[in-house]
Amino acid sequence: MANTLSTKEKSVHININSKYYGAIAEIGGGQETARHLFQAGGASNTVAKSISAYDKLFSDHFYNQGTPSRYVAEDRLCKMVDYEYGELIEILDKKNSRKFFAFANTVETLNFTKTNHGSGWLGIAVEGTDRYHPNKIFIHVKLHENDTLLQQYSLGALGINLIYGGLFEWEDPRTILLSLLDNLDTDRVEVDYVYVDGPDMKWVDNRLLNLMLVSNNMTPAIMFDKNGKVQQPSDMLYKKNVLLLRGNFRPINKLGMDFIHDSLDIFMRDENYRPDNTIAFCEMSLNSLMQDEKVDEKDFLHRVDLLNIMGQSVMISRFTRFFKLVNYFGQFKMIKLRIVIGLPTFDKILESSSYTDLRGGLLEAMGALFQENVKVYLYPYIDTKTGEVVYPDDSHFSEVNKLLWQYLNAMKKILILKTIPSKSLEIRSEHITELIENGDDRFGDCVPTAVFNHIKENRLFGYNRNNM
Repeated sequence: MANTLSTKEKSVHININSKYYGAIAEIGGGQETARHLFQAGGASNTVAKSISAYDKLFSDHFYNQGTPSRYVAEDRLCKMVDYEYGELIEILDKKNSRKFFAFANTVETLNFTKTNHGSGWLGIAVEGTDRYHPNKIFIHVKLHENDTLLQQYSLGALGINLIYGGLFEWEDPRTILLSLLDNLDTDRVEVDYVYVDGPDMKWVDNRLLNLMLVSNNMTPAIMFDKNGKVQQPSDMLYKKNVLLLRGNFRPINKLGMDFIHDSLDIFMRDENYRPDNTIAFCEMSLNSLMQDEKVDEKDFLHRVDLLNIMGQSVMISRFTRFFKLVNYFGQFKMIKLRIVIGLPTFDKILESSSYTDLRGGLLEAMGALFQENVKVYLYPYIDTKTGEVVYPDDSHFSEVNKLLWQYLNAMKKILILKTIPSKSLEIRSEHITELIENGDDRFGDCVPTAVFNHIKENRLFGYNRNNM
């Protein structure tokens, strides 16, 4: 972009034109952010202190008083930012009239043998309307370059972008977010989590801010826990079993809840299952949230709220193909992945015409989908013409796909859900939408009671729209 300032130009602008004075603390990746400011010149106008507590004992001494925490973690970043900002207040409060900021990062770059992946946390506390309660912005990033020096360069550019946005654009974190990858690109850096807080940020919904990460291709997926709180994916998935149900969830209905409950009942029989190590996700693709080429933000929040009401965690992704979704989960230190799929969707997955861009075609896609720790829970459907429940068996599949089906069954990669009531299988999302928009309360027969009441009370999804 022609109007994008270079990293050096931003560094100069921070040093010369900002009204802020602050501290910079960096752990793990070197002092890359501070280096840019010092090399730009005029850093004495901006930097009160720069520190790299590289040794773990030093890091613990400054930033880990009280409850222990990991070194590369959001909790450690929070402690770093709070400590450095608190020190500015303690030493300079009555002696310096300029506004304060504290920047910190704790990042793991590639080691010498390249047996790890670069990732970490960056954050800033910036004085806004209240000196003693600063506004805070935290992000988690993945560094994709396969060279330590390149990762360090990217880390420095990220740090400058965050400081620049925090000092000059703090009134609107959406602007800060969109400028984080200035002079970078998504092949080098992925931002998969953002969180803002502070007296001047109360208007910000962190769920919408994280949705921007997906819609602007800064990350392929975001996650919320069952309380609606944004979570960093690798933290949420660490050593977890995952049950995944894809859908539009506009709204979550009784059939969807049956799928989740029945699938968890099956999962409980697995030797690796424990209630505390298993998490269920309702996953929506970005396409399902689009309206006229834009994301309908209110509609998105309504769907998430209803899923949270039903105690479900939520995932939003850019994936349309199931095997791409599985590949995404494969990067995390998970235990097992179970995907709940309806038979009509599974039939589409087996269409070889969908994989003409792959050298291995359908077989390549199936190999990527049915990885070692992955199984599919397959549920039947009702034939609208005959009213009969259709279960998958050899006769259901074409001659081309029959042997593939038999192989997947023999390898126990597919389990068939047979306990879903036929009454639930009759539920159709399109029918529910029509009833809601017509103000017809019979949609309550198709959705959980709590969902029904919430939609009626808040007039969601066009409820009673024509009669208002």
